[in-house]
This record gives sequence, structure tokens and C-alpha cells, in this order.
Amino acid sequence: MYNRILIALDAQEPDVFETALSIATATDASLLLLHVLSRHGQNSPPSPVAVDWDYVTPLSPEVWKVYQKQWQTYEEKGLALLHEYTERAEAAGVTADCLQKINSPGMEICQTANNLQSDLIVMGSQQRMGIQELLLGSGSSYVMHHASCSVTIVFLKNGEIIEEQDTSRLHYQAS
Repeated sequence: MYNRILIALDAQEPDVFETALSIATATDASLLLLHVLSRHGQNSPPSPVAVDWDYVTPLSPEVWKVYQKQWQTYEEKGLALLHEYTERAEAAGVTADCLQKINSPGMEICQTANNLQSDLIVMGSQQRMGIQELLLGSGSSYVMHHASCSVTIVFLKNGEIIEEQDTSRLHYQAS
């Protein structure tokens, strides 16, 4: 059923990995673990710029150095997470590889899934709604509307699975 499963991982969504690992084990699929670093992400270091209505002003060189150090730590934590999950998948007998990129999460997830011809994307959702979704965005909403393959969303609340939803795509061919 599935040959290649892309897991969009976030440090605060460990249940997403377990869900994807279960699917991969049941279908004998390989896993690609993807962590997307975003400069506007919830866990990313705060931007070291002052924003005015008319322009953006960088702060002092010392502040930039602190920001670069924070960003490096952010990258290292992401890679450590990926390597930990990759080892766990391989210990369970599932072929796994990992990738970390910097981009808009929704766009990068869709691009990577398309480029690697993934059959399924598994990702989490904090179920943002209304103004919260407008201000913070919703990567899962973007992926559901733009992915070229099936998408399984693991709905999360305070780190716990609420329910899983498979949003498999139906493709119509004009005759």
C-alpha cells in the first residue's frame, strides 16, 4: 500500500513518529524523517531585528552573534531529534533516512514529498483555529491542500494524540 512515508517531525510531536512507524511496519514502507527549521517557527530563536512600520533595523553585532549561536543550537537539536528517531526506526526493522531543511514548513513538506515521490505524509496538528491560525499559520492545513499524496494528520493536544485522520487524495482523470 505505502512504499515511502514522509514524517514531518517537530520536537513537540513525538506521537507523530510512533504513528508513522506503526504504518511503516504494517506496510513494509521506508521512512523519511523531515524536520523543517523555520525562522518564524514556534521553537525558533527570536529574530534579532527591530521592526518599525517603514523599515527593519538589525540590532548590534553582539546581538547577531547571540542569535547565530541560538540558531546553531536550534539546528543541532533538530538533527539530534532526527538521528534519535532514525535509530529507533531502524531498531524496529524499518529502513529510515532523515533530512533537515530551512524553509516554510508547509511548502517544504510538500516539495520534499513530491521530489522523493512519497506515498504518504504523516504530520501533527495543534488544531489552530481562527485568529490563532491566521497569525501563526497552519502547516498541516497547507499540506492537506497542496500535497500530491495522501496525508495523515495526528491531532495533538498538549502532546497527546486526540485522533488520527487520513486525508487520502482522490485523483480524477479526464477522459
